[in-house]
Amino acid sequence: MARPLPFLALLSLPLTAVALPSTTPDSGLATSLKHHGEDDTAQRGRIAGRVLDTAGEPVEGVTIALKGTSYGATTGPDGNFRLAAPAGSYQLVVSSMGYTPQEVTVTVTGGETMTLPAFSLEQSTQQLNEVTVTGNRSLNERPVAIGKLPIAPLDLPQSTFTVERQTLEQQQVLRVSDVLANVSGVYVSGNTGGYQEEISGRGFAFGSSNTFKNGVRYNNSILPETSSLERFEVLKGSNAILYGNVAAGGVLNLVTKKPRFEQGGSVAMRVGSYNFYKPMVDVYGAINNSEHVAFRVNTTYENSRSFRDGVKGERFYVNPSLLFKVGSKTDFLLEGDYLKDNRTPDFGVGAVNYRIENVDRARFLNTSWANIGTEQKSATATLTHHLNDTWQVRGVAAYQGFNSELRSAARPTTIRDRVDVFGANNRKLLTGSPALYGNLVRSLQATDNREDYFLGQLDVTGKVRTGFLNHTVLVGMDADKYNTRTVAYNPIAKYDSINVFEPGRYTEKSTQPEFTRNTRTYAPIRRVGVYVQDLIEITEKLKLLAGVRYSYQETGSFQYAYAKQTDTRTTRYDDAFSPRLGLVFQPLKTMSIFASYANSFNTNTGIDNTGNALKPSLIDQYEVGVKNELFNGLLSANVTAYRIVNGNLAQTILPNEANYNLQFPTAQQLAGEVTSQGIELDLQSKPVQGWSVLGGYSYNRTTYTKSNIYEVGSLLRYNPNHTANASVFYTFENGALRGLNLGATALYIGERQAGRSTTEANPNYRLISLPDYAQLDASVGYTYDRLSLRVKLSNVLNQLSYNVHDDNSVNPIAPRQFSATLGYRL
Repeated sequence: MARPLPFLALLSLPLTAVALPSTTPDSGLATSLKHHGEDDTAQRGRIAGRVLDTAGEPVEGVTIALKGTSYGATTGPDGNFRLAAPAGSYQLVVSSMGYTPQEVTVTVTGGETMTLPAFSLEQSTQQLNEVTVTGNRSLNERPVAIGKLPIAPLDLPQSTFTVERQTLEQQQVLRVSDVLANVSGVYVSGNTGGYQEEISGRGFAFGSSNTFKNGVRYNNSILPETSSLERFEVLKGSNAILYGNVAAGGVLNLVTKKPRFEQGGSVAMRVGSYNFYKPMVDVYGAINNSEHVAFRVNTTYENSRSFRDGVKGERFYVNPSLLFKVGSKTDFLLEGDYLKDNRTPDFGVGAVNYRIENVDRARFLNTSWANIGTEQKSATATLTHHLNDTWQVRGVAAYQGFNSELRSAARPTTIRDRVDVFGANNRKLLTGSPALYGNLVRSLQATDNREDYFLGQLDVTGKVRTGFLNHTVLVGMDADKYNTRTVAYNPIAKYDSINVFEPGRYTEKSTQPEFTRNTRTYAPIRRVGVYVQDLIEITEKLKLLAGVRYSYQETGSFQYAYAKQTDTRTTRYDDAFSPRLGLVFQPLKTMSIFASYANSFNTNTGIDNTGNALKPSLIDQYEVGVKNELFNGLLSANVTAYRIVNGNLAQTILPNEANYNLQFPTAQQLAGEVTSQGIELDLQSKPVQGWSVLGGYSYNRTTYTKSNIYEVGSLLRYNPNHTANASVFYTFENGALRGLNLGATALYIGERQAGRSTTEANPNYRLISLPDYAQLDASVGYTYDRLSLRVKLSNVLNQLSYNVHDDNSVNPIAPRQFSATLGYRL
């Protein structure tokens, strides 16, 4: 057991900084081709503009250069560029592979910004085989911000995936589950209450510790807002060296849109089935035409009903941000995020004796007054300072507040089963006469949660050469703390009765009773970590990534029981080292072969047979893969295989075991083992002649390989063995249909299990087998000048399946639905 770190020492840790890679800002600002160290003066002026294709779509990665000088820029994702140069007359050249270059004369006036009319690039007729390519960076060229170290994925011995804004807009993404339809090996494993999407990857559940927004941990006990996303990043596998005790399957990062100095934005209205409507506004620009301060505001309101009877939701969201260019080497980014959400908690259709019965997909089992109200707010300040052309310091100070109030019926359990007269399968778990089949006595629950989260993080990244070795280095530290307060109310065991098959059998109550407090729990967590990581280029073809992290954590629990007026307090201390080692071999500039090992840890909440706190469980992960850039970089194709072993899984000590201690009957030991192994395929193309595709496949098998409780070899619940996804989009670039876009997205989820695993202590538990299913979405979009219309039909084949948690939250997936978004670009 680690020695306690003094509380005051934790509070004195510097609250500076999440360091995102220097290559990550997707703010729409042009990327400078050369860093100029001199300060802005009255003799320097600015040139700003935008580059579009002939369909009016922005083109990223276009080179903007002043002929005969070193001054230039490249366009951002929105096609905008901005560059600075001394006063004078120049020939400005606009060029990109696949397009006919353009050249214009410009005059730069000191202290002023000249905004040029939008350039319209035409496809080049000189292109080999008539292939045209936009300037988008490929999957293996764009570093993920969540990875911190500014290296291209092709050099990283780890699997990554990014879903860009264009795909998010084409698919009219509404929830994170919609985004995950593009990602292999990461999937929705449950939808408890309809207000939280439970996500897993590689057999392991992603909690709030695995979900990030702009590199800061994000409480995912709410449906995150996706309208403000610039891109969605997935860093698969072990990330303990970067973030401490995160689940082994990977981490998610929601990257929001950033301020821009060019004036612009958009307004849109989305409507859909079941009285869904959602206005959206996004505006950005320089404040008072300043060259040093830019802003952006994303805001939206959402109101909806549901295919589920009586279920409704309402939310408001705003995401303001400010960018201050303090000097030629320093940027300060201030971001806010506010979400207020009220919706009906919905625990699905229930299960009868571990069977999902043929209940109407719309059947709602909760009370008419049930509600969960959630408010989430955050503020993040990021300071980035370039020490020189190769080294930078970046830090973030962040706060997040989370509050929720739940008033609801409990999850539907103990639904009456038929009497099994003949005793077939020995099923007599729940008995009653056939007339009572499907009866449920509803009980009530109420909880209040409040969480305050603080983060400070400081990273230094840079490049250095020692002898014949080139190093890309990350050195950092972080400190964060959670203050969580939970009030649990006494449940009301018998509120009324309903029948899941016959809504009118009983008269349901419609009044909300008063709840009385049961317990108040304060659960503080204090964490600190230091880490170092180095990507060593041994030769042009051989690279080694090595690093280690030390993490320390204090976890407290202070519970007050109102009835007994007792106060129970516990505190535990954990620490762990998390090493990482990876080797990358690049036989070609467009191919890398990698192998890696990483170690992570999970803290445990139980005690051992002496009454002491259990040590963390250590998890070993091995990963090998091949990354390819095919057809001159038009298609990224990556294959990864992995094996993850939790070799000291916590499990209860049974009475028949030699180390059982009667004094501690609930004691646990680190003697179990869970093994996850699988393979993943990721495909993503650049747009080519109007076509773009992405797809993936994953195979995973996660089993108990050692256990005194579960059957060895049995599968863990909620994880499909097979998943597959494919999206195809085509945009007409010429002719009468120019601007028309067609798209289709297919998602396959293989067989999986829910329910409860049978154990010696609970022999009546049963698993619920969930069949595989395939879902198809189709979309049509049209853009004319600044106006756009997108129409989507989801679940075209009207497939029926369920997301199931245990046996008491059986939530049907949505049936065939329609949605349309009308937008105008400012």
